[in-house]
Amino acid sequence: MRALIQRVREASVSIGKEPYSKIGTGLLILLGIESADTEEDVLWLTGKVSKIRIFDDGAGQMNLSLSDIGGEMLVVSQFTLHANTKKGNRPSFIRAAKPEHAIPLYKKFISEMETVFGKSVSTGKFGASMQVSLTNNGPVTIWIDSRNRE
Repeated sequence: MRALIQRVREASVSIGKEPYSKIGTGLLILLGIESADTEEDVLWLTGKVSKIRIFDDGAGQMNLSLSDIGGEMLVVSQFTLHANTKKGNRPSFIRAAKPEHAIPLYKKFISEMETVFGKSVSTGKFGASMQVSLTNNGPVTIWIDSRNRE
C-alpha cells in the first residue's frame, strides 16, 4: 500500500465539473493499493500517517501532526501509484489491486483514519475520473510504502 502525502493549504476533488469534496489546511493523501496488500498494511499505514509530524510549530520546525493542528484530511484512491515503468514507455499497472480487493481496504483505511482523528475524512470517489486541485504548503510531499517500511 502506497500513500503520497501532501501538506496542503487546501485541496478539492471534482467529478466532471461538479465539486465532490474539499478541505482546508491538512493532508491530501493519494492512496494506491496493490493486490498483495492486507489489513495489516492498512493498520501500519494509518499508524504512520496519523503520527507523521510535518506541520510547523511556533519555531517553524516540522514538529506537529495533523491532530496537533486540528487539520483536515482528503483521501483519494490512486491506482497509478503502482505503475511499473521498467519496460518500455507505457506504464503497467499489473500490481494494482482489482476493485473487489482494493475497495474494502480503501474503506478500511478511511474508517481507521476517522477513528484515529475522531472526525470524518473527505474522500474522492473510488474508480471515478476525478480532477484533484491543491495548494501544496511548503511544498511538503512524503512517499510512504507499506512494503518498504523505512
